[in-house]
Amino acid sequence: MGIAKPSLFSRLLKRHLSRKQLTIGFIGLLVLSFFGFGATLPTKVADNNTPPTSDIKSEILPTQTPTTTVGENIGVGGSDKQEVFTVSRVIDGDTIELSDGRRVRYIGIDTPELTQNECFASEATARNRQLVEGKGVRFEKDVSETDRYGRLPRYVYVGDTFVNDSLVREGYANSYTYPPDVKYQNQFLEAQNAARSANKGLWSACRSQTTQSTPTAPTNGGRSCKYSCSGPDKDCSDFSTHAEAQSFFQCCGFSATNDPMRLDSAKGVGNGIACESLP
Repeated sequence: MGIAKPSLFSRLLKRHLSRKQLTIGFIGLLVLSFFGFGATLPTKVADNNTPPTSDIKSEILPTQTPTTTVGENIGVGGSDKQEVFTVSRVIDGDTIELSDGRRVRYIGIDTPELTQNECFASEATARNRQLVEGKGVRFEKDVSETDRYGRLPRYVYVGDTFVNDSLVREGYANSYTYPPDVKYQNQFLEAQNAARSANKGLWSACRSQTTQSTPTAPTNGGRSCKYSCSGPDKDCSDFSTHAEAQSFFQCCGFSATNDPMRLDSAKGVGNGIACESLP
């Protein structure tokens, strides 16, 4: 049996292709095979630490609708004290004017009148100016939208400073009740008592006007008074009606010119009628 002849393909390879050419061809086939295999693989979606796009939910905060009408956002009470307004001018110790022309009256306090050249009025105005003029302030409304003069009664804040309280606590203002806006009146009364005890501000400079001697026990027609007239200090928020306040006022011997608790007037001189704003 004879030896089989090489095939035509084998003869062509031996005749025309060298070893080097065969090696290069083989490598090329491997590369092509690799790319072909990679193209058929599915695309990797995400690693285990990345949530699918469909599972990501954006938090959308609700839009808050202003609840005020006349005073457009000038403090709506409670904790809503976020909107900031610029004070363009300080009128006196307890009144300011905003950049839009509206005037704000501080609730619950009263400072000496600048226009009447009262004792410590200039100092109170200067302190108020130092606290708020040209600065961004926030407001808190109590009950009233405006007062009878068209001003906005508000509690005033600059940063963490409660301006109404600071003016009383530092001795630049008295605690003064303006029903029905009495939310912080007990706090203001405490601040006033502290300032008076420490002889701060007007309690020292205006002693003859602000610390009149305690009235003698009144006779009230020969009868002893049923109230304690020497303290603690009372203001209009301590009474339910004008009649009750007037009874106390007269029983303790107070008058238009002898009103140490300022039930008739924040200035200590009034008309002899206590807490006229009460029902």
